[in-house]
Amino acid sequence: MPEKRLEKILLGRTEIEQKIVELGSQISKDYEGKELLLICVLKGAVIFLADLMRHLTVPAEIDFMAVSSYGASTESSGVVRILKDLDCSIENKHCLIVEDIIDSGLTLKYLEENLLSRHPASIKIVALLDKPERRKVAIQPDYCGFKIPDEFVVGYGLDFSEQYRGLPDLCVLA
Repeated sequence: MPEKRLEKILLGRTEIEQKIVELGSQISKDYEGKELLLICVLKGAVIFLADLMRHLTVPAEIDFMAVSSYGASTESSGVVRILKDLDCSIENKHCLIVEDIIDSGLTLKYLEENLLSRHPASIKIVALLDKPERRKVAIQPDYCGFKIPDEFVVGYGLDFSEQYRGLPDLCVLA
């Protein structure tokens, strides 16, 4: 792995872990007495999903969707493709979309509208990272780990051309 491509650590593993504990506690409180379906947006959110699940105290199922709007670029194309759809029905279920990062919001807005058309009991969004200054559509996470500046970050599940996902910290790509 070419470490020289990493400019700096933006968020360290300890800071990330503390935030996920807080998010897990808040989500558990909000969904007390309900069953929750966590919808993980592949591939970037899988590490976040795994860590978040360990801090939930409510029953939770998981399912996965893979969507693409980036390809091998650092800029969203705005064209969203579903590469893998859910395996289960979400009708009348309380759903929480688990997303790694909200950038332009185009992908997440498309995903939210698509899932709402399937008649869930509720749908909310948890994002580890939010870049509000890059937003092109009106969408906000219901639960947010960190607001970050407009820098391209990798690590903790986020990649550049499938590299860097396994880094335990969130780093800025040079």
